Amino acid sequence: MTHIKINEVEREGSSDKVEKILQGAMQEFLAHGYAGASMDRVAVGAGVSKATVYSHFHDKEGLFKVLMEQLARKRFESVFGTQPLEGEPHVVLRELLTKALTQMLNDKEFQGFQRVLIGESARFPELSQVFLSCIAKPGSEIISQYLASRQELNIPDPEAMVWILMGSIVHLVIAQEIMHGKDIIPMESDRLIDALTHLITKCAD
Repeated sequence: MTHIKINEVEREGSSDKVEKILQGAMQEFLAHGYAGASMDRVAVGAGVSKATVYSHFHDKEGLFKVLMEQLARKRFESVFGTQPLEGEPHVVLRELLTKALTQMLNDKEFQGFQRVLIGESARFPELSQVFLSCIAKPGSEIISQYLASRQELNIPDPEAMVWILMGSIVHLVIAQEIMHGKDIIPMESDRLIDALTHLITKCAD
């Protein structure tokens, strides 16, 4: 299985060309899905030759995975920053959930990328697995470790609690944005975040 890290690709050639290719690839995958995406159209969208695309990424799978890793890195840093989670749970959790949910609700490109992954997951399960490994797993581990470190919360299973937290906000995004259900099952972000924060901090009572 092809495995290419974004920093390895950038060392091999012009970072400007790589960025243009990735931008072109994003639009191509969003428009045509993974199976229907064309490396020829990626090259045209990026304004480079097809040979240049292949010299950097080797094949479509490698290009898709690098794009996913880039998305994961940007979104991970914007939510979690570069420092360990520290502080009072009601402050840390509210801030973290607000950042994560706001980003997921406002980033239409990322929502489109999720649609592609969900739609292609039956035929290409390894691509969805890479997505989970790059984005869901690292974030879940950080939150789980934080919850475990706060003994006053008295949470018997921090990993399961993370599933409740992340599952709740992901469900809101899928139901309201990806499946266009805002009017059918309305729920304000602040209400959900308040409920989740209350659920965790009241475990200590």
